[in-house]
Amino acid sequence: MKTHKINIRTKTKKYSIFIGSKLVNKINSILLSQKLSFSKTLIVIDKNIPSKFKSNLIKNLKSNIKKIYIFKASEKNKNQRNVDLIQKILFKNRFNRDDCIIAFGGGITGDVVGYCASTYKRGIKFINIPTTLLSQVDSSIGGKTGINNSYGKNLIGSFYQPDLVISDIDLLQSLNSREIICGYAEILKSGLLDSIKKFKYLEKNLDKILDLKQPYIQDAILNSCSLKKKVVQKDETEKSLRKVLNLGHTFAHAYESSLGFSKKLNHGEAVIIGIKNAVELSSKLKILNNNSYNLIKNHIDKIPFNKSFKQLFKVKDINKIISFMKSDKKNNSKDINIILIHNFGKIKINFQIKQKLLKKFLISELNK
Repeated sequence: MKTHKINIRTKTKKYSIFIGSKLVNKINSILLSQKLSFSKTLIVIDKNIPSKFKSNLIKNLKSNIKKIYIFKASEKNKNQRNVDLIQKILFKNRFNRDDCIIAFGGGITGDVVGYCASTYKRGIKFINIPTTLLSQVDSSIGGKTGINNSYGKNLIGSFYQPDLVISDIDLLQSLNSREIICGYAEILKSGLLDSIKKFKYLEKNLDKILDLKQPYIQDAILNSCSLKKKVVQKDETEKSLRKVLNLGHTFAHAYESSLGFSKKLNHGEAVIIGIKNAVELSSKLKILNNNSYNLIKNHIDKIPFNKSFKQLFKVKDINKIISFMKSDKKNNSKDINIILIHNFGKIKINFQIKQKLLKKFLISELNK
């Protein structure tokens, strides 16, 4: 398969995303083509990655000093303690701003390492090699970094663009079906944000994408990255347009936080439920027309996904969920900002919903 290259230019940085096969084997030639070289490199590796992928990266990367840190990636470990542990290695080995830290893992690893890179000496070189479908289509692009705390998800962080992203599709072969569906949540979101044409491509090729068939999986990744590129280049720090990328996420983050980042619900599963909620609410408020609502609802129902809002929560949980939604980064009043959908490619980013109405809606979702 052909390797695709997407060039991103924001106010703070220019960098490239490479999407293709066997890219880890070609990492040195990619670094050379991007004029990137470092005297010291720290590789932070997600413990969950198969050993053959770890050894392949270490073997192929040429660097004078390679330090390895094995990170046990989980939402509960996405915290300041692990940031301190990683930065301690950088300090002990006297890394400077022209040296590099590489994230080799999923979205959690990329978020933590990106935040480490942005705050170590006010910024060190950062390369992201995402190993999950979710991270390849979403979190590795756009420069959002962050960690969790007791008040919610991703509430501490920075906007810090990477110097390079390498999305090797071969790394996805180790994923189980649950992790692939987790990534599909963001592919679906991109289709909704883009156009009816892109949505119909997903509708037609859902099974092939979930089976990681070529060229469908590479096209889905490329389409998602291209959509996110357009948004991030126009609004790097989420002042306005970039809020569209949070479709379903205000619900999703609150659900994850309410469950204490339990294994019962991973991020992508929460996003699917959150998108479903946003679509239902858009329909009830007469913002989304019936035809588009039915198309989206029927597509979500086709995803082989066995989690639901009413399965995970009870009425007694609603106030807790709303409390976490109130802590969302996009809120600036006592009402809660929700991203809703007008139609394919048309998103409403500043809808303020009163807590009383939101509570009534969530209870109605439980009673379906």
